[in-house]
Amino acid sequence: MTVHVLEAGFEPADRPLVILLHGFPELAYSWRKIMLPLAQAGFHVVAADQRGYGRTTGWDSSYEASPHPFGFLNVVTDTLSLAAALGRKQVACVVGHDAGSPAAAWCALLRPDVFRSVVMMSAPFAGPPALPAGAGGTAALSPAQSDDALDARLAALPRPRKFYQRWYRTREANHDMLQAPQGLRDFLRAYYHAKSADWTDNDPHPLPSRSAEDLAQLPTYYVMDRDKGMAATVAAEMPSEDQVRSCAWLTDAELDVYVTEYRRTGFQGGLQGYRRYTDADCVADLRPFAGRTIDVPASFISGKSDWGVYQTPGAAEAMRTRACTNMTGFHLVEGAGHWVQQEQPEQVATLLTAFIREHV
Repeated sequence: MTVHVLEAGFEPADRPLVILLHGFPELAYSWRKIMLPLAQAGFHVVAADQRGYGRTTGWDSSYEASPHPFGFLNVVTDTLSLAAALGRKQVACVVGHDAGSPAAAWCALLRPDVFRSVVMMSAPFAGPPALPAGAGGTAALSPAQSDDALDARLAALPRPRKFYQRWYRTREANHDMLQAPQGLRDFLRAYYHAKSADWTDNDPHPLPSRSAEDLAQLPTYYVMDRDKGMAATVAAEMPSEDQVRSCAWLTDAELDVYVTEYRRTGFQGGLQGYRRYTDADCVADLRPFAGRTIDVPASFISGKSDWGVYQTPGAAEAMRTRACTNMTGFHLVEGAGHWVQQEQPEQVATLLTAFIREHV
């Protein structure tokens, strides 16, 4: 690949390196508001367009492409290679948001000698997948079978529903968003708005279980109506002109960056990252690490209005009690939803600076 990076604080050359991994549907640009504060705090800060995104090239954007190159082992290798290209043998902290959160977690779990601390944002990491046999040798469902079973349960609800990640794995997802009836710009504006603290219906709380009835409490951008794609799902939440004008965390000019890049690349590169969760080869790559923990210092940051913390019942608790053995912080930031580093950059930069300084 040829990797596109944004960089700050690169002189002097011995500054501690911090690598930032973005999520979906975002870019390295999503870190723009915290890069300079972190550089001013004394760090060399690098954010890359991840495999499948933006101006990074060398990946297959077709739906027919194997998801295997987008598996987490490859993502860890991408991040190691980025550090090596920068002439570094160690990374003081790897920070990941959304889909970048498990990517950062796998970096810390697989190469703690390189990635000396980790911050996961918005998506809790519950640990490596279990081995395929349960207690007593009883065969467990594969991830793909579990995916199908959940979809069937959601479809049987009085108001038929479907899980957004399964829909993101379908062929039609890219076209639905890229060619949204309301236009790509309004689609992205509504999508970012609905998952932010600006959408007042976001009132997240832990869910008792992964039953269809409990999951149906999630907003429709997570548990969609059965007969709608994501474009139609978020269209109903399009902010008013006054709300758009008052949105300081995502101005029209900033939104234009995302619109321009996604119009050029489409969404399929990012959507490949959802296919890896049920791809047999990607899952098999990770199973040898069953039971292995993250032992470097770890922290978690999310917006207080972010349902992502609870979309997988029990994941946050598993991260805090089992997956991480040295978790020093769990922060829910006021006034932020899912896009926490864009919505409340000062608070996030302060939390990151304090955490990294403590553990460098």
